[in-house]
Amino acid sequence: MQHRIIVLGAGYTGASAAGRLARRLRRQDTAITLVNAEPDFVERVRNHELAAGRRLRHRPLAEMLAGTGVELRIARVTAVDVDRRTVTVRDADGEGEGELEYDTLVYALGSGWNDRGVPGAAEHAHEIAGRGGALRVRERLALLEAGQRVMVVGGGLTGLEAATEIAEARPDLEVALAARGGLGDWLSPKGRGHLRKVFDRLGVTAHEHVDVTAVHADRVTTADGVSLPAALTVWTTGFAVHPIARTTALETTGTGQIVVDRTMRSVSHPEVYAVGDAAMVTGPGGKPLRMSCASGIPTAWQAADSIAARLTGGKLPDVTIRYFNQCVSLGRKEGLIQYVTADDRSVNAALTGRFAALYKELVCKGAAWAVAHPTLGLPTRRRAVRAAATAAPADPVATAAPAAPADAARPATGTAA
Repeated sequence: MQHRIIVLGAGYTGASAAGRLARRLRRQDTAITLVNAEPDFVERVRNHELAAGRRLRHRPLAEMLAGTGVELRIARVTAVDVDRRTVTVRDADGEGEGELEYDTLVYALGSGWNDRGVPGAAEHAHEIAGRGGALRVRERLALLEAGQRVMVVGGGLTGLEAATEIAEARPDLEVALAARGGLGDWLSPKGRGHLRKVFDRLGVTAHEHVDVTAVHADRVTTADGVSLPAALTVWTTGFAVHPIARTTALETTGTGQIVVDRTMRSVSHPEVYAVGDAAMVTGPGGKPLRMSCASGIPTAWQAADSIAARLTGGKLPDVTIRYFNQCVSLGRKEGLIQYVTADDRSVNAALTGRFAALYKELVCKGAAWAVAHPTLGLPTRRRAVRAAATAAPADPVATAAPAAPADAARPATGTAA
């Protein structure tokens, strides 16, 4: 009987985990199903480019998974029952609903935008955390006339990228950014200086130390009562995890993230693994990893290798996830590579300018390529699944949370405004 592995979500982490598992395990021993609501792979780290009007490469998941042995199921996950080990899904057309049984579950449903409960944000602001939101921003931008203002709320990486990308693509518009702290205040002096230079060149107005407390159809209001005009408000104040995990018996944090051990396995249900934004993972210094592609892909590798090791009797991985840099695009011609410590604190070293923009572009291309080619560098021999693997007890190594090689892909999240 085949060991049934279901992977929920085909973003960077879910698709990477599914492909890596297919490479590690013998096909006759395992049935790997990847469930995703859309038929295409979404390069989330490029959503700001899509929103600003750039055409992105079409990446059908069926083509990316061709030859791997992974079965693709286009459906939306509506429920997970970790006691019965079942997943309820609704087909993409919304008409059919079914139930999938699993022996091992990889939960990679990720996250969406977070309006933080700010009045009017859900009704009047637009997000770029998902492809649909980015396309709606694109449509709204196309309707704006010269001189109208776009307000980006959120001073983190996503906000910086969105503001500069829009300003470069539409120099006829007034683009502003509202940040709760100082502009790029977590960056090194060199990084902050370059950021301000790019903002000045592109004509982006920075409203610093501003707390947006309400969003209206034509403006945003700050905590001190100031109204800032906005024909279009783009909301980039961070992400909120998918809500389904909270409805299950899985142990989760207050944010809804699944609590995992060093191998990405749920501490409450050992047949469930969580990766990416859905998992609460601590890195160097005991700090939680930020929600990002840079954090998520290594957790997917860790989970896949751990599952394969437990099923085949191999050695469990014990890799430490750490950071090396933050890669920020500032339009198509400028970039910023901020070097950081293992626990993601900026150091006094950064690359800027055209070279940094090219570096960031290579990082984005590399992240998508790695999803479509998850077998790079892995052994070609697929291992047989042991008959008693499913009932394996908890491992001594799985006592603390993990972390991985390096910040290969850029963080997809931003700090609150």
